[in-house]
Amino acid sequence: MSKADMIVGIQWGDEGKGKIVDRLASEYDVVARYQGGHNAGHTIVVEDMKLALHLIPSGVLNKEAINIIGNGVVVSPKALIKEVKDNGFDDLEGRLFISDKAHVILNFHQEIDMARERLRGKKAIGTTGKGIGPAYGLKIERNGHRLGELRDTKKMSESLLEYFKTNEEYFKFLGVEVPTYEELKRELDEYAKFLKPFLCDTTHLIWSELKKDKRVLLEGAQGTLLDIDHGTYPYVTSSNTISAGACTGLGINHKDIGKVIGIVKAYCTRVGNGPFPTEDFGEDGKMLGEKGHEFGTTTGRARRCGWFDGVACRYASRLNGCDELALMKLDVLDGFEKIKLCVAYEIDGKRVEDFPSNLENVKPIYEEIEGWDRVKGIDRYDDLPKNAQRFVDKIEEISGVKVGIISTGPDRGETIIR
Repeated sequence: MSKADMIVGIQWGDEGKGKIVDRLASEYDVVARYQGGHNAGHTIVVEDMKLALHLIPSGVLNKEAINIIGNGVVVSPKALIKEVKDNGFDDLEGRLFISDKAHVILNFHQEIDMARERLRGKKAIGTTGKGIGPAYGLKIERNGHRLGELRDTKKMSESLLEYFKTNEEYFKFLGVEVPTYEELKRELDEYAKFLKPFLCDTTHLIWSELKKDKRVLLEGAQGTLLDIDHGTYPYVTSSNTISAGACTGLGINHKDIGKVIGIVKAYCTRVGNGPFPTEDFGEDGKMLGEKGHEFGTTTGRARRCGWFDGVACRYASRLNGCDELALMKLDVLDGFEKIKLCVAYEIDGKRVEDFPSNLENVKPIYEEIEGWDRVKGIDRYDDLPKNAQRFVDKIEEISGVKVGIISTGPDRGETIIR
């Protein structure tokens, strides 16, 4: 029986997982997504074509691969249908399989999400407002609804209306309008018509594929530092983004997982609020954002930018059991005179090597490397400028993990495989 390899983000998301999954997907028979929702955003660039994916696994461009959306994902039918139509995916039957145990996101989840953020005011988390948190919350409260319920939209509509009635005062307080039975039934019927051909028990499907020695690639969304347990809480997402999340999110066990590839950018970015030790508020941070086109695939918001955080990388690599790292966007550092790497933190005047559970009052301790002219488009490691090689060596030294893949541009071919 084969093992499933994994791609997982090592920072706060937006590391470039989509490109690597797309680059590797031609080698795999199955690509499976195990957590998150349409708050994720994976951008894939192939020649002159640019695709922005949010729910559909990044292996969709490989016509020979099947793509799985697992039970750990929360699915907005409206967003998924739009994504399919906007990208012209008209051949997905038999290639896309969605867990009937995945929980559903409806309009009221999104309205609750945005209302809560308004009420938090200055303490807002900075969510995408996509309804992810409320959907996961209701799942844990055992008041959620699963996609498999779309097979009986009458029963599902009645169950939702009962929930609305029970929580009528709460909805009034938030200013959230709930639909009538007729409106809800009509909406669910539309979703059911589109989605029912894709629904199945994806747990048994992935077991079957592994038993047949198929090559399986697991695709995480968001990043390790947004993990609900191990990230920078409360400024996190609502699911387990680390490699262990694949076990619950797909129904596999730890023995089913093979190689783990951690995705890191050559610098750090963050969308939304929350601590960010290496954030650069000066010209360098501005230049990183401009050169890296750092705008959220899902939100369009400008990302906060800063230097590579080796402490966080070492922590995340250990959490995920990374066998190697894929270093993304090395070309964005082209032209910088000096390049900084955070090698430790200072907390209350003391040097700290480990990633703390609370990032308040953390100051980065940097080492500097001389910059280089250009790595853009280079596809052989030996052709990299010596200072770029020193940068890669330093990341390996700090993290304790080999850098096996280096991206020198957004296109598939602009990649070094070591």
